[in-house]
Parts: sequence; structure tokens; C-alpha cells
Amino acid sequence: MENVLEVVFGLLLVMALLVVIAERLRIPYPIFLVIGGLAIGFIPGLPKIELDPELVFVLFLPPILEEAAYFTPIRDFKANIRPILLLSIGLVIFTTLMVGLAGHYLLGLDWAVAFVLGAIVAPPDAAAATSVMENMRLPRRIVTILEGESLVNDASSLVLYKVAVAAVATGVFSFENTVLNFVVASVGGVVLGVAIGWLTVRLSHKFIGISPIFILISFLFSFGTYLLGEAIGVSGVLAVVAHGLYLGRHLERRLPPQLRVTTIATWELVVFLFNGIIFILIGLQLRNILESLSSESIWMLLGQAALICATVIAVRFLWVFPATYLPRWLSEKVRQRDPSPPWQAVVIIGWAGMRGVVSLAAALSLPFMTEQNTPFPDRDLVIFLTFSVILVTLVVQGLSLPFLIRSLGVTGDPHTNLEGNLARLAAAEAGRTRLAELASTDYVSGDRLNKLQNMYDKRVKRYTLLRDGEFREDNLAYVNSYQHLKQELMMAELEAVIKLRDTGVINDITYREIQRDFDLVQLQMDSLTNQTNS
Repeated sequence: MENVLEVVFGLLLVMALLVVIAERLRIPYPIFLVIGGLAIGFIPGLPKIELDPELVFVLFLPPILEEAAYFTPIRDFKANIRPILLLSIGLVIFTTLMVGLAGHYLLGLDWAVAFVLGAIVAPPDAAAATSVMENMRLPRRIVTILEGESLVNDASSLVLYKVAVAAVATGVFSFENTVLNFVVASVGGVVLGVAIGWLTVRLSHKFIGISPIFILISFLFSFGTYLLGEAIGVSGVLAVVAHGLYLGRHLERRLPPQLRVTTIATWELVVFLFNGIIFILIGLQLRNILESLSSESIWMLLGQAALICATVIAVRFLWVFPATYLPRWLSEKVRQRDPSPPWQAVVIIGWAGMRGVVSLAAALSLPFMTEQNTPFPDRDLVIFLTFSVILVTLVVQGLSLPFLIRSLGVTGDPHTNLEGNLARLAAAEAGRTRLAELASTDYVSGDRLNKLQNMYDKRVKRYTLLRDGEFREDNLAYVNSYQHLKQELMMAELEAVIKLRDTGVINDITYREIQRDFDLVQLQMDSLTNQTNS
């Protein structure tokens, strides 16, 4: 127990230091964590740390997928469902087949083992894609497609993985059973996730009054959805994704503001910690993997790894270009509804296929023995090749992705801020309309009515000007100077409260309550400033 605590504390400390360094170097932190884990793993005297596959699938994967699904924009996801499914299902199957062919003909692997390798390395990773692209200015559609792909493809790849492993273990393969298992796992997972999401929303009011309990319940529902899905034979991954998508659309209006802010902050912290630990653990595995292959020639292993990595990267490009342009060439309806995207966007999607912990966990989950009580063929080699694909795609492609984006001249969507202006304008107009309806009541009259009308009139005017592109430089300077003045006054107020706390006039509880109010006002001011300047 003592060693476990030391290891966990050490991993968290190393993670924090590496993330700080990565931020200073402007490198996506998952890449830096993997490299750091590689370096740490070869320090003499350190204990070996092995990644438990069950820990990944049961502990790490559900909250990471749930959080990513919760914040996925449903409108954009539905609008891009065709390319998302082509990547998350079509490309996964295509990659499995092509890597299987390469593994058999180029590396001499048995057919079933080669397809096991293909299924393992087929899916890009949700955590890797989201984390690497977090600070990159990309068109919203590219981000939606990549994140949607990484949310759904784990399910399709894991179904193929289980079928291929069973074929190796038993020596029996059935195409009909494979298709049936895939359909049942996929449809069943989605239905289960939506059903549990509906139940979560209906039960949420019972726990809203106690923030810690509500947050705990939200995590338990995430883990429970995955475990129940796996227990009844459907895709736990798709169940969690469907659950997160449903909650993202239906839970928001039921939560009070304080609970919503606290819950989101807690989830972001936990998912960040899980992501960080996972990427360090990926790097730490190389030492263990190389020790298991100590009898093999390192140059032969590197050559085999290069062939599989090149196959994985090339296959994605062979798929994305025809999958993008062929449907439009064949169907006039598709062309009219969804004109062809620029080739630069397709190149970025082709290059952004980073693999991650799901692939490594699947490889480490390979059984040691078949049902004939013989060693699982080439198990150690499959694990090494999987690690190589993760390392190359995450580090090489992840590090070069920002340079590629700049070189191709791809930038973020200009209309994103317009949507924000439109939403704020609609909110201000709705508030002003409701104020007019309440004008005759006792609690909205006189000075209060005039102040509120003046406030809403200013908001409507500001967001109308922003919407119409008529917000002049003098207006911008005025808003910025006004916001700066408000900030100076608020800091003076807060300093006065701090002095009362320091001199014992008020206690710390009172101070923190007032400080929270100041923080919320500051966040609102920052949002207004960013909205106006963008």
C-alpha cells in the first residue's frame, strides 16, 4: 500500500511538472507527457510500473469519453454524421484489413494475429485528439469530425478486436457472427446509453441540493453505464458516449448555476488528471515491452515498426480523400447539401490520426494462452508494434500538426463569435420583452423599471452593432476603458474586504463568500471584453 501511494504521488508530481514545461514550450501536453514517461522509465533503480488494461477500460475510459461527449455540439455532430461514421466505422474496418494484410505479407504474422494487430491500432484516441487540438485554431467542422470519430471508433474497433482475438484463441472465425455482434453491440450500446441518460435526468433533482453527492452520482452513472453495457454484451463505449450526448442536451436547464459551475470544474479536473496519468503510463511501458523482446534484433523490430506505422498513416490518407469527394461525385443531393471542403481540411483530417491508450490497453489485454493451451502467437511483438504506432502518431504527427495547419493557411471559423453575439442578442431581447410584460406589477416599477430598461437597451444596442459589424473603434475603446475602470473599482472593493479579514473584523467564511461574488462578476466582465474584442 505504501509503495502504491508513493507511485501515485510521484506520477502526479511528475505530471504537474511536465505539463508546466509543456506549456512554456508551447507543446501539447500529452506529447510531452509520453516523452517524459519514456525518459523516466529508463532511470536506473526506479520500480517498473505496468499499465493494467482493466484499469484503463473501467476507470479511465468512461469519464474521458463522457466528458468529451457531454461537450460535443449536437447540432454539428448530427450535421457531420456521414463523415464521422465513414471514419469511425468505415476507416476502422479498412485499417484493420490493410494492417492485417501488411502484417501477414510483410511481417509474416499469422492471418488472425495480423488482424488482431489491425483492430488494435485502427482507432485514433479520443483523449489524444482532444488534448492535442485543444489550443489549435481550427475550423469547427474539422474539430467536430475528429472528435466525433474518436468518440465512436473505439466501439467498432473493440468489436473487431474481440472477434479477431477469439479467432486466434479458438481457431474459428464466422463472418455472420461478426456482423451480428457488431450490430447488436452498436445499436444496443446507443439504446442503453440514451435510456440511462433519460433516467439520469429524471433522477437529477433528487441530488441537486447536495453538490458533492450530485457530482459523485454523475461519476457513478458514467462508470455504471460502461460496466452495465459490457455486462449485457453491448458496447460500453457507445453506451457512455450516448449517455454523455444525451446529458449535454437535456441536463443543463435542470441544474442551478452554482452546481453547474462546480460540476463542470470537477469533471474537467478529474479528466485532466486521468489524461495526464494515462499519457505518462504510455511512455513508461516501453521499458517493459523491450525487456519482453530482449531476444529479438532491435534493428529488425524497428524495421517492422516502421512498416506498420507507415501503413497506418498511409491507409488513413487512402481513405479520407475518396471518402470525402466520392460521395459528392456520385450524388447530386450530397453536393447540394454539403459542398466539397477544401483539400487542406482533408489533409489535416488525414494527418490527425493520433493513437492512444485504448490501443495500448487492448494490446496488453491479449491473453497469454489460447484455448488449445498454447502461447498466444507473437503477443509481445503485437504489443511492441502497437506502442510504436502510438509513439509515432502521437509524437511525430502531434508535434507537426500545428506547423501543418499554419503551412496550409487553415484558420478558425469567423462566424463562431457571430453565433455568440446572436445568442446574447436573443437573450437581451427576451429579457427586455419579459420586462415589458412585468412593467405593471408591483415589484417592477419606478426607478427599478427605468434602470432595468436602460440596462437591456444598452445590451441590445451593443449586440446589434456587433452582429451588423458596425461596432466602431471608438465604441470598442469606450467599452474597454469602461471595463478597465470597473475592474479597478472592484479591486479596490476587494482590497477593503481583505483588510477587514486581516484585521479580524470579519471571518474567513464571510470573506470567501464575498470573494466568490467578486469572482463571478470578474468572469462576466472578462466574457464581455472577449466578446467585444473578438
